[in-house]
Amino acid sequence: MQRRKRAGYGRRRRAETPPVGRVRFGDLRRLAPISRSFGFDRGQPIDRYYIERFLGRHAADVRGRVLEIGEDAYTHRFGGGRVMQSDVLDLKSDNPRASFVADLTSAADVPSDAFDCVIFTQTLQFIYDAPAAIATLHRVLRQGGVLLGTFPATSQICRYDMDRWGDYWRFTTAAIRRLLGDAFGLERVAVESYGNVLAAISFLQGLAAQDLRQHELDAHDPDYELLIVGRAVKAPVAGG
Repeated sequence: MQRRKRAGYGRRRRAETPPVGRVRFGDLRRLAPISRSFGFDRGQPIDRYYIERFLGRHAADVRGRVLEIGEDAYTHRFGGGRVMQSDVLDLKSDNPRASFVADLTSAADVPSDAFDCVIFTQTLQFIYDAPAAIATLHRVLRQGGVLLGTFPATSQICRYDMDRWGDYWRFTTAAIRRLLGDAFGLERVAVESYGNVLAAISFLQGLAAQDLRQHELDAHDPDYELLIVGRAVKAPVAGG
């Protein structure tokens, strides 16, 4: 009985707001993060947990001819036998997997109305002219084609990208809804967020999904957006 009382007392104490100056930071009281590798060196990064949860929910959209940025791992993982052709777009010409080397703000060499699905994960923050990039993604999709996009809301800077072409943006659901809505039409866009204050703090510290409990990862607090996800469908041509 005494042990149960003590355990219950501990849970109540954790739920209380600590007095000013009495917060117990523990391992988090540090000026340098636990990891600067987004959690890759500890397990699965927290944002990747959410990205893959989103793509898994919409795996049926990954079909036909699919375009992915940088690599085609998610195309094959979530599309499987539904994928008839896999293409990769990259800004770098040294990527042997790239079908297209292009800047998404123009990408004139990427054909219009060509793809049934575009997987666009964690890329828009590196493009200064975000509306132009979204317009390109809309252009290259076929009628009825689907854009599956993920966008950072709370994240450290990616130093590799910052030093090469820039790490410009962090987003909110309002920003992504407007960006996608301007290109696809608001009625063809669904935007939501993942995250909570614990997940956000943990991700900034470089902790991995394995450092948190399942319910801590899955709890959703709309005031603490860690990752934004959006699904947008290209409308048929009027009268077509």
